[in-house]
Formats: sequence, structure tokens, C-alpha cells
Amino acid sequence: MKTAIVILNWNGKNWLEKFLPNVTEYSEHSEIYVIDNASTDDSVDYLLHHFPEVRIVMNRENKGFAGGYNEGLKNITADIYCLLNSDVEVTENWLDPILNLFEKDQNIAAIQPKVLDYNRRNLFEFAGAGGGFIDNLGYPYCRGRVFENIEEDKGQYNDETEIFWASGCCLFLRSADFWAQNGFDERFFAHQEEIDLCWRLKNSGKKMFYTGKSTVYHVGGGTLNKQSPTKTFLNIRNNLTMLLKNLPFPKLIWILFLRLVLDAAAAVYFGIKMGFPHFWAVLRAHFSFYTQIPGTLKLRGKNQIRDYCQSKWLIFRHFL
Repeated sequence: MKTAIVILNWNGKNWLEKFLPNVTEYSEHSEIYVIDNASTDDSVDYLLHHFPEVRIVMNRENKGFAGGYNEGLKNITADIYCLLNSDVEVTENWLDPILNLFEKDQNIAAIQPKVLDYNRRNLFEFAGAGGGFIDNLGYPYCRGRVFENIEEDKGQYNDETEIFWASGCCLFLRSADFWAQNGFDERFFAHQEEIDLCWRLKNSGKKMFYTGKSTVYHVGGGTLNKQSPTKTFLNIRNNLTMLLKNLPFPKLIWILFLRLVLDAAAAVYFGIKMGFPHFWAVLRAHFSFYTQIPGTLKLRGKNQIRDYCQSKWLIFRHFL
């Protein structure tokens, strides 16, 4: 299988300097691409002078994670895409377990490795950890990470297992499946677009997998800090849009009603804990979601799986 390692870059020269040498060393027999999302720093010049073997795709504007990959991947031919954040350290032989899984089961559309914290290397990392799932209220979580609770890696997730969603920080996809779903929903811009894509793939009968036999280390927050109100806005708006697109009736109605109540409580909680900008971000997220409803309804798939959730009411554990 022809594999392309694809890094989306936006003003990330410092991350390329730090992590690209590692990617080139441990990614033999794969082509390495950097999609530049209209950077204003000297990222491209750095690549041209220091990594002439890396292929560069130039986007005309910054369309975020979703639109940036959609646009750039049109120029890349491969059987397997690896969408790799620029702030990820890969490890020796990281590709073999992933590609072996793809070879074993043609129905697997997406795979992620174990994702550990670059700075606290014995802990799982927020974005992906040991594989992603959805709880009964539509909140994403991971094995090894529930909300802000992070587990230590003690080998408990060294397995290979089917999951609900694979992390966008290191996301392997069959290109044919990616384009069969028309790629990412560009309205998301960033955050949870990979969960939406995996949900659509699962609705179409495909599988998402995790393998603990491959490990990467993720810094996290390389482009948008975890404390940013913009991150709060995108996460809440995109999560609601994803639920409207993918949830089966009648679960959709009562879950959206419950989320309206819970998000109101969350707005007050965030306002007290992190300040008024986060309170306002929750309100803006709902207003933006409501304006998107007509377009979202047009994108609802014909098949919504019934048993989408893998957990109980995690939100209450978080606030207790």
C-alpha cells in the first residue's frame, strides 16, 4: 500500500524543526508531505533548504484543519493517508502495526496508535489516548482520558481493538474511504471534525481501530491553546452539529434537549472557573449551531447506527 505521511502546517516552523527529523528517520518507504495552510512565517523556506525530500503542497488560504486537509489532500495520491500533527514525535517502527491492520481487514477505514504526552511521557495525552468513544450524552472521551482525568500508561491499552473514533493528531485513513465521505466537514474548521468523519464512516459500515503496538508522543495545543475561548466555542458548536448529523431518531431529540440544559450549566461553570470569555463562547457556540441547522439537516446520512455509545453518564462524574 502506498502511504503518505501528511503534516498540516500553519506558522509552525518551530514544530517542524523539532519533530520533522524524527518523522523522516522513522518513515521509510513512505512519502512525506507538508501541506502549508498559508503560513506567514518562513516555514516553507525552512523546508526547501533543510528537507528537499519532503514534498510541499501550498494552500492559498488558512481553512483550518478540516478545509486545509481537504484542499491539500486533493494533490496527494496514496492508498493510505497519515494525517499527522506537526507537534507529534513518532517512534521507531511506528508504521508497521498500523499497515498490518489495514492489510488484515479491508473494512477498517481508520486507525490510530497509542497517544502519550510528550512532556509527561508516562501519561496518556488528551487528544486520542487509547482510542476514542462517545458517551450516552454525545460527549467524546478516550480510554486513558475522561474529561481532564488522565491515566498513567501501565500497558493497560496495549491491545488492538475496534473503537468509535480515531484521533486527528495521528489519523491513518484509507484514501478511498476518506473521499467516499467527501472528506471533513469544512464548517467545523477545527476540533471534532475527525470524530464526525469516523461517525459517518461507521454509519456506512466501516470500522475504526486502535493499536497499542504503535506509539506516538503528542505535545498538544500547538496551534490553539487548551485555555482558549475559541477552543471552547469550536468544541461545543462542532459537537452539537455532529450529533444533529449522525444521531438516530428519537435519541437525537432528547439528547439535544438535555445538552441545552447541560450546556447552560457548563456556561456558568466555565464563566466562574475560566472567566467571562468562556461563558460567552458557550452562548456563541449555540447561536452558531442554530444558524447551521438547515445545512446540517441536508448532510444527515441515510443510515444512523443505533448502538453508538460505549459508556454511561460521564458528565456527572466530571462535575461531582
